[in-house]
Amino acid sequence: MSPGHRPAWGPRTAVNTILGVVFSVVLVLMAVQYAGQGRVWAFDSTVGAVICLVALGRERHPGRAAVIGLAVAGIAGLTARLAHLPGEPGAAAVLALLVLGGSAIRALPWRQAGGIAVGGLALMAAGLLSSEAPSTPFRVGTQVWVLALGIGLGLRFLDFRRCAAAEAVRREERLALARELHDVVAHHITGIVVQAQAARLVGRRRPEALDGTLTDIEEAGSVALVAMRRVVGLLRDTDDATTTSPTVAGREQLTDLVRRFEGHGPEVNLHLPADQVAWPPEVSTTVYRIVQESLTNIARHAAHARSATVHIAQEHDGVTVTVHDDAPGGPARHLHQGGFGLIGMRERVEALGGTLTAGPEHDTGWSVLATLPLPAGDHC
Repeated sequence: MSPGHRPAWGPRTAVNTILGVVFSVVLVLMAVQYAGQGRVWAFDSTVGAVICLVALGRERHPGRAAVIGLAVAGIAGLTARLAHLPGEPGAAAVLALLVLGGSAIRALPWRQAGGIAVGGLALMAAGLLSSEAPSTPFRVGTQVWVLALGIGLGLRFLDFRRCAAAEAVRREERLALARELHDVVAHHITGIVVQAQAARLVGRRRPEALDGTLTDIEEAGSVALVAMRRVVGLLRDTDDATTTSPTVAGREQLTDLVRRFEGHGPEVNLHLPADQVAWPPEVSTTVYRIVQESLTNIARHAAHARSATVHIAQEHDGVTVTVHDDAPGGPARHLHQGGFGLIGMRERVEALGGTLTAGPEHDTGWSVLATLPLPAGDHC
């Protein structure tokens, strides 16, 4: 085996190694304890060794291992009674049954785990009820099996909580990536599509101005490629992904966003706070994405809008973002506004403890209003 392909020393390997050492030590101690007792020593040592070997092989087939371990323990108990062998079940067998029972209850589906649990209890109960004076092996075996069930259920509950927490993290990561991907694709690709449609009209009416329009499309495509590389970097587990800085809602970034939108959309009146301070990254990113998504929706669903207004205000305890256009409303536009973009905006805002409303105005146009609280210490 090459040095670069050495077997991993994982937790399961470590546990099995420790169990193997413990079982070996217990078997040796049993041999010392029962030395000179002839068949008692041979019987207990053999039973303990067999159940220990079964326990060490439980990883791939915990159900089969538990059944075999129970069968060996049951046969050993009956044999000890019929042969009138004194003493309790060996310590190695007790430990092995604990491991087998706990592992089966922890790893198997509920139906199989319940079957093994009931089968083990039935086996022990049969041994206890088969005579007027139940033997020590069956009494101890019953106690050990009940303890194993409790340990298995406890470990199963911990595994469930761990898996639920991991799934929640994965779900949140998927939602974050989906929002980021939607923001990038919807905004930049929408701009390219609108500019391409404008280029067709320009080419028919003013062919001499077509070159400038194509240049704008090329620049928009280059910006989209850069944004897509950033999203792909988030999907890759590399240093490039961890060093990617979030988009910030500074004056320069918001002004550039509006300028690029006006290149293929209606005029935008941008109102920013007179004295803007540095907001936390999560707040600034959300502000930028709300404006970006709102302008993108105007380009997609409000083709007849003549102007739009973006108003960002900072109060004592938070930031408000309002985006409004003057396009005439209609059932078709209201229907299209219910896509993933609005869902993503609302998820971003609610994750920060804010609120977002979006809908048609009474007279004309569509408005988006978001309120984002600022963390303590960031108020101005």
